[in-house]
Amino acid sequence: MESRGEKAALSDDTTFEAEQVQVRRWREMSTIDKARLITGLCQAADALALAGIRHCYPTASSRECFLRLAILKLGRDLAQRAYSEVGQLPD
Repeated sequence: MESRGEKAALSDDTTFEAEQVQVRRWREMSTIDKARLITGLCQAADALALAGIRHCYPTASSRECFLRLAILKLGRDLAQRAYSEVGQLPD
């Protein structure tokens, strides 16, 4: 999103300067720190998705919630190939 020769941030809610600081900090991180950061973000995304599943299916068992999360992450076809019980889930 460059205009009149100015550089723009990749995100609409972040200034270019702030983004440059963020990118510099990422570059300074060790590989293990980057892996920990990504792992934490993935775990947070899964927790949020599970909260949404529990909201939509308040009587679902832990296994059903797990299967519904698998559908979200893998798509129904692959989730059903990995977990045959997906086919028996109530709508």
